[in-house]
Amino acid sequence: VQVAESGGGLVKTGDSLRLSCAASGRVLPDYAMGWFRQVPGKEREFVAVISADGRTLEYSEFVIGRFAISRGSTKNTVFLQMNSLNPGDTAVYYCAADLTYSDFPDSPDYWGQGTQVTVSS
Repeated sequence: VQVAESGGGLVKTGDSLRLSCAASGRVLPDYAMGWFRQVPGKEREFVAVISADGRTLEYSEFVIGRFAISRGSTKNTVFLQMNSLNPGDTAVYYCAADLTYSDFPDSPDYWGQGTQVTVSS
């Protein structure tokens, strides 16, 4: 299973950005998918997760009301809509996938390489 993120970039405080992620492989079931982020020198932290059927969502408290995770119409694609960005959101954002929803946030099986999001003040 390969996981690939896209959509990072440099934005200003208050701007919005949408990250995309796709899991691919030969034959895939539906995966739960989630987002994490990491700042150099700090541990990776959980951002959001969505179940395979899209009915169950969870967010970290620091993004509630600003970020929204959703599934795409293509199988095993997920988006992270990020609004009201501030410099504290600057990080490398990673997408992860796992057959088991409850493996989030501690141990999802498959990870992308990450995409850089930088928010300037």
